[in-house]
Amino acid sequence: MVEKVIIMGAAGRDFHNFNVYFKDNPRYRVIGFTAAQIPDIEGRLYPPALSGELYPEGLTIYPEDQLIHLIRDHEVDLVAFSYSDVPHVEVMHKASAVMAEGADFILLGATYTMLRSEKPVVAVCAVRTGCGKSQTTRQVCKIMEAMGKKVVAVRHPMPYGDLTKQVVQRFSSYEDFERHRCTIEEREEYEPLVDQGIVVYAGIDYGQILKEAEKEADVIVWDGGNNDTPFYYPDVHVVIFDPHRAGHETLYYPGETNMVMADIAVINKVDSADTDQVERVRKNIEKHAPNAEIVLAESAILVENPAQIRGKRVLVVEDGPTLTHGEMSYGAGIIAARMHGAATIIEPVPYATGTIKETYNRYPNVRSVLPAMGYSREQIHDLELTINNADCDLVLFATPIDLPKLLYINKPTLRVRYEYRDHDSPTLEEALLSRLKEL
Repeated sequence: MVEKVIIMGAAGRDFHNFNVYFKDNPRYRVIGFTAAQIPDIEGRLYPPALSGELYPEGLTIYPEDQLIHLIRDHEVDLVAFSYSDVPHVEVMHKASAVMAEGADFILLGATYTMLRSEKPVVAVCAVRTGCGKSQTTRQVCKIMEAMGKKVVAVRHPMPYGDLTKQVVQRFSSYEDFERHRCTIEEREEYEPLVDQGIVVYAGIDYGQILKEAEKEADVIVWDGGNNDTPFYYPDVHVVIFDPHRAGHETLYYPGETNMVMADIAVINKVDSADTDQVERVRKNIEKHAPNAEIVLAESAILVENPAQIRGKRVLVVEDGPTLTHGEMSYGAGIIAARMHGAATIIEPVPYATGTIKETYNRYPNVRSVLPAMGYSREQIHDLELTINNADCDLVLFATPIDLPKLLYINKPTLRVRYEYRDHDSPTLEEALLSRLKEL
């Protein structure tokens, strides 16, 4: 008997789970996807060119708030939860609602959807969004290149545009960002690696992506998204922890799974976190991942001309996902403003317009900073307008890319960057090379 399925997602893990498990499986009949977390990704179609022979008309992507009606209308048998950085209790609330309608609720096993590579894979994942994966990925790439290895990074999916054009994407230049019409969120992940000379792959079909990446790589570095588990089976699994959110490593799906699977556990931001928070994270790692080697790291905050901050009324623009589904109320920009003597940190909410105002309504934890939202041209316009509306002396951009190059800003700006830095021994390089020697 064929089971009717809905896949709950956020334009990433859900597509991967469909491709590797449901797409060509005659046991199931997928009704469609639901979408959450990312603005304006619902209402699209997973196109016939990608959906396979069983789904010649493609698959509709519905808003998640229609889930119960879809279960009832289509007599759905199974709901597959397929997105990340969600509190355990919220996952079970969703499961309860689904099961109350008579459908089964499943979470596909972490290793069940991992693809095997012919090349060594180092995966960089995390227990929450905003722990510091990207800077750690760049550090891993540097370590591998110092060994004489050709490194290719494969990024967790961010297919927010025309899906038929995003099956396999390769980025090695700024022209590639324009050609693929990348959002701010995509550029924030790809651009720093390309600046470092690393080729980046992303897209939708991670089987095809793997074949292309293997053609030019000695080592593949999986650059994780949110707190999701890797799509490729890792030879070394590096997992990042944030002591500013101590305890979250046991409270969020599937971040806790990453913790349990970790080979190397990097406690980041120890330079700005309280000692007791760091120790709480350490004890959780020792309890739940006793075989993981623990590395302490700093998220070094770099400002080219910090004297410009002193005494100024400052508007801080931070990385969007870290603040939204990462649930942080501040980031590196606030730390830099306080460190270098800003007179006032301007609250941006009164100046918010359009979609940025909607973001504040949706994420009430974000008040003192401006999240760099840019999933669409409308959001980019609203972000620019909000910044230009603000009554401030200086705008601090603590985002992974130099946003003023993409926006017109009518006031002085200063960029805050953050990089990986070892805090103590063992270093990340020592831990990584030790694990690789065991292969």
